[in-house]
Amino acid sequence: MENDNTLEHLLKIEASAAALVNDAQAEADRRIHENEEKNRKTYEERFRVEVQRHESAVRKEKDKLKEQYQQMLEDYRNGISSAKTDVEKFSALFNRYVAGTQ
Repeated sequence: MENDNTLEHLLKIEASAAALVNDAQAEADRRIHENEEKNRKTYEERFRVEVQRHESAVRKEKDKLKEQYQQMLEDYRNGISSAKTDVEKFSALFNRYVAGTQ
């Protein structure tokens, strides 16, 4: 009978230990899940901020290049419109190099 009580006592201790392990595992899983959620939210926020920063930089650079292009195009148009046309010189060069006459 004493063996039965000892065995019963050991089984209760084992059941209690198993319950403690299960509770500890559940608590660990809960903490892991909380940390994963927290880390995911932190990552997503940082990622969003970085994307906005890069998009802003790209937008600024694009606007800057567009302004430079417009200025270059305006300068070119002004240069073309202010250039003199020397028809006699052009005809002479054309005849000399293309037509083969002098």
